[in-house]
Amino acid sequence: MTTYLVTAASGHLGRLAVHALLERGVAAGDVVATARDLDAISDLAALGVQTRRADYTDPSSLKEAFAGVDRVLLVSSNAVGGDRVGQHANVIAAASDAGVELIGYTSIPRADSNPMLLAQDHRRTEELLAASGLPTVLLRNSWYVENYTEQLAPVLEHGTVLGAAGGGRVSVATRADYAAAAAAALVADDQAGRTYELGGDTAITLEEYAAEVAAASGREISYTDLPADQLVAALVGAGVPEAFAGVLADSDLGIARGDLLVESGDLSRLIGRPTTAPAEAIRAALA
Repeated sequence: MTTYLVTAASGHLGRLAVHALLERGVAAGDVVATARDLDAISDLAALGVQTRRADYTDPSSLKEAFAGVDRVLLVSSNAVGGDRVGQHANVIAAASDAGVELIGYTSIPRADSNPMLLAQDHRRTEELLAASGLPTVLLRNSWYVENYTEQLAPVLEHGTVLGAAGGGRVSVATRADYAAAAAAALVADDQAGRTYELGGDTAITLEEYAAEVAAASGREISYTDLPADQLVAALVGAGVPEAFAGVLADSDLGIARGDLLVESGDLSRLIGRPTTAPAEAIRAALA
């Protein structure tokens, strides 16, 4: 009997990964879902999943949560601009102390060479995993289509998608697609040492994304390409903290360079089906 632990199960990706493990036939009692607040994952407990408190900033909670666990999915911290690497180091130490047989980590495409600001913490975390000696599978996720569809309200209100990505293409897929891939890698044999470059089958430009939103909504939607500093100013004006706005603008510049274009086919192969088409995801979000 193998026990699987998913960190950050109160978040979008972690919760979906728990469900993906169950869909793959893992018994609910063999799945451990962790979160800082157990009330936030009471729905998973109701399914029979073990729930344990684990806080990336609290090593003692991690030690208790990881007891008796065989395989771990480390969902990267959402503390962008904070001490993500330190938080990940705490998780890696707990996994090492527990003697887990495999740890999966949700990273970013080509983390070892990707120049994006967002890649820095992922690169350092991958280095920590390598130094730990833990059997590791790297799940280098490209962009979630929800990064865009969760911002549909202002797009529909103003009739435009703002960005600084030029004509760069990004290999979007749904969080559910990436969660399914994580579950597939976690349950499979001989995964230690593997690196998956994960991205959707269909790469799109932001202009194409705007056109898909227009087609699905029946409204006139355009793409407005801005210099990075003007995009930062627009995001700050919309209430985004300046530091995070800078990260978002830098990510668009990365898309323009092709930093989030993934053509490996790893994602569809891992999940055993085509990835969700952007048009389908947009229609679902609008519904």
